[in-house]
Amino acid sequence: MTGTENGAGSAPAALRGRLLSITADPAGPGDTPGFLYLEDGMLLMADGRITAVGPADAMARRLPAGAVVDHFPDDLIVPGFIDTHIHFPQTQVIASYGAQLLDWLNTYTFPAEQRYADPARAAADARFFVEELLRNGTTTAVCYGSVHPQSVDALFTAAEARGMGLVAGKVMMDRNAPAALTDTAERGYAESRDLIARWHGRGRQRYAVTPRFAITSTPAQLDAAGALLKEFPDVHLQTHLSENPDEIAAVRALFPAAASYTDVYDRHGLLGPRSLFGHCLHLEEAELRRLSETGSVAVFCPTSNLFIGSGLFDAAAMERPDRPVRTALATDVGGGTSYSMLRTAAEAYKVLQLRGRNLPALAALHRMTRGNAAALGLEGEVGALEPGRWADAVVLDARATPAMAHRMAAIDGDPEEELFVLMTLGDDRAVRATYVQGRRVHDRASDSARHAG
Repeated sequence: MTGTENGAGSAPAALRGRLLSITADPAGPGDTPGFLYLEDGMLLMADGRITAVGPADAMARRLPAGAVVDHFPDDLIVPGFIDTHIHFPQTQVIASYGAQLLDWLNTYTFPAEQRYADPARAAADARFFVEELLRNGTTTAVCYGSVHPQSVDALFTAAEARGMGLVAGKVMMDRNAPAALTDTAERGYAESRDLIARWHGRGRQRYAVTPRFAITSTPAQLDAAGALLKEFPDVHLQTHLSENPDEIAAVRALFPAAASYTDVYDRHGLLGPRSLFGHCLHLEEAELRRLSETGSVAVFCPTSNLFIGSGLFDAAAMERPDRPVRTALATDVGGGTSYSMLRTAAEAYKVLQLRGRNLPALAALHRMTRGNAAALGLEGEVGALEPGRWADAVVLDARATPAMAHRMAAIDGDPEEELFVLMTLGDDRAVRATYVQGRRVHDRASDSARHAG
């Protein structure tokens, strides 16, 4: 059965096509040992997991008679994309004009997030949010809710219904925000703890303790966040760090005893290998060294950094051999301007060019898949087309637009060149289909027909 015949929501026994998956962090362009590429490959699936991967002729002999195979002979099949920093309540904040970080929060973000006190609104927007992720090929994401616990309940419920995995948490804010968006140190702790009990480890769902950033949390609330990490050592921590010079100055005024912005979080026990710090643009050497020592993750959000005018991520500083800092890649919608990890990788390439570096296509795919999985400690679950992992996959069409098809006519079968075209010119239109746990949850043709109707 071909890919166009098996409709959305179905669960084939196998995917067949041109399989591409990163096996190790690529050293540079043409790093053949760093990836698996099968011109005619097949991915066998059962119970939501990948059971085998190999040449199609060999894999086909292992299928029972009559088994359904979704076949995409002209497309690239890659692991589902992973977004490591995105704001669920900001679906209607994206593309808001003309402000830098602190004004942007007060003018656009805080008014939008107040609407999530309404459970019906949260549920409706959660459905839109996860469907938009899947339409862009994202099958795992690290998400901020609003301060309202019901926003996180709605988000996990929507993700669970589609089989996808989220790492998410309710924002903790007990100062410097509208009254309708503030909790207290005690209530933020209690509500987070209740959400952990309901959702953390339930199927594919994981919890992230989520103080928004140091400006909106008192020392008591940061202590409460640290207490949750000690009480539940396998949850994640997500927050923001060193995004904007005015933000850094405000943190310095609020925490005069701290040596740096990073030191604020360190004093409250928030650094560690499960801690994700969005942006990390203006860090001093001592801060970089401390992030390295603790195994903390700096999350690169290129479209947001450019759109809000925050600065350029310094990948070279993160990769210094004597004190490497773990990194991840993310959209940061709604400061970020696209849900697409392909678009995000394209902007990352441009940022690194301005820093005198390049981002080869294989390295970009690594950041979107296996690398982001490793940053989350989920490398055994997602991020690669390998047996035992969840059967999350994206089917990419490098001829999705006239401009892409015109460019592809000059490429002679090199999958790395094709991947670079997808990364540079692609977006949601290049996602032909998305699979989660082996089930097709997005189909471009069906989606186009629905919207046309």
